[in-house]
Amino acid sequence: MTTTRAGATAPVLFKAACPDCRGRFELDPDAFRLAIGASRRTTFYSFTCPDCGRAVRKPAGERIVELLSGGGVRTLRLHLG
Repeated sequence: MTTTRAGATAPVLFKAACPDCRGRFELDPDAFRLAIGASRRTTFYSFTCPDCGRAVRKPAGERIVELLSGGGVRTLRLHLG
């Protein structure tokens, strides 16, 4: 998050890339979904590529989870049982 000189907060943007079309872009937090599961395999983030429309899903380690959740990305906690 960036703060302007007047003290107002600028919108958060995340850099992302599409593995299909290789497009690179910046997306706001509303464009992402973060799923936190019981393991590294079930913890991921997803978004739709604005260039080709493909649904993209990528693994999310601890640092990515921290950045996305701290930046306002909606989070879904997956529970089994």
